[in-house]
Amino acid sequence: MTTDGVEAIYLETHNWGKTAKFFQALGYEVEFATDHNSGQLRNGDSPWLFVAEVPESREPRTQVVFKVSDGDAFRAGDIVEVVTPFEETQYGTREMTVRDPDGRTWTLSAPGKA
Repeated sequence: MTTDGVEAIYLETHNWGKTAKFFQALGYEVEFATDHNSGQLRNGDSPWLFVAEVPESREPRTQVVFKVSDGDAFRAGDIVEVVTPFEETQYGTREMTVRDPDGRTWTLSAPGKA
């Protein structure tokens, strides 16, 4: 089994409000905002964006999240280095981290088992 394509993009920022306004100017709508300076934005059927504010002392990261329909059936090909196998998350999914030949890490997200 392979991935079902890009599901989301996870972005870290130093200013949630400014970043949310930036993406709203590009056509995204805030789907929900949390009480800790983060939230999810969506633009039609495109992958959703999750933006989380991090301290100024930390370099903001960007992470592409690939959708996997069934984590138990997923098999990484020989060229795919599994950094961490599927693990339950606090938000009801299971995530796996893989590394590409250039050393970049990627997140695979499958439905949680619970």
